[in-house]
Amino acid sequence: MFRPTQKSAIPTGPRMTPTITAIDAPVAALGESPVWCTEEAILYWVDIDGKTIHRHDPATNTHEMRSIDGRPGSIALTSERDRLLVASEHQLLGLDWNTGAITPFASLEVPGAGNRLNDGRCDPVGRFVVGSMYADTTAGRTTGTLYRFHHDREVVTLRTHIGVANGLAFDAERERMYFADTPTERVLVFDYEASTGDLSNQRLFFDYQRYPGKPDGACIDDDGCYWSASVYGWTLLRITPNGDVDCRIELPIQKPSMPCFGGANLDTLFVTTIGAGGTIPSEPGRDGFEPGATLAIEGLGVKGVSEPRFAGTTR
Repeated sequence: MFRPTQKSAIPTGPRMTPTITAIDAPVAALGESPVWCTEEAILYWVDIDGKTIHRHDPATNTHEMRSIDGRPGSIALTSERDRLLVASEHQLLGLDWNTGAITPFASLEVPGAGNRLNDGRCDPVGRFVVGSMYADTTAGRTTGTLYRFHHDREVVTLRTHIGVANGLAFDAERERMYFADTPTERVLVFDYEASTGDLSNQRLFFDYQRYPGKPDGACIDDDGCYWSASVYGWTLLRITPNGDVDCRIELPIQKPSMPCFGGANLDTLFVTTIGAGGTIPSEPGRDGFEPGATLAIEGLGVKGVSEPRFAGTTR
């Protein structure tokens, strides 16, 4: 498979001379939710519209996928090896990777109402926080909800009237949670009490109005900086804890959807992108890159943090 390489076209900060490649894996209709498993040295991600979960081993350059009946919006590692938590349509599922068996274990939304689960990830102590959205984004509806799912299966509503839930990230050191409702073009930050999961002190963290695209998925590096995928904007933004843009990396694909750090030293930034899926067609990629490819960015000079696992059971 052709694996093009591109040097970043604009200055990206004193430590950063990134190289961008496309990993050797099928392109996604709507790639999302990349998660790096440190113990296995494996990258997982979802193709929402393709209704598949993907698993890539960079060391052997091997790739596997598992199909499910619904649209998987996000995934999380669990305390059980080779078992994933999957947020799909209106419910949470357990996926046994080895057998492909799916176990539904919690329903969060009313099935058939038009909503589906989207961005989600575990908080620092292993609760799963996930948001929903009205699947037809052209309708402009704000029927989404942000949920916190506990180890004992308690469900707590954190926020309502959401258009498209995105941008979730946790900074354990600064006791913060980040969240973006994509149509608002704003990223919010909250104080997050890990022992209870309580949110407080909501405030504006970053306004996208002066930058290309809109906020989609995100992750945190070990400096506490927030990496935001600028969907429709061909870029990634690295935003400091004070809300200032530290660097901007141009990408060869119009719709990056979510970054995550991985690799042996957690210093490779993987980025999922959107291909033929979604409601608005993607523009053709640049320099030989294909929309829907999963990108690997190296040479950033920064590292990420390990992703927490879901602390409950998915059976």
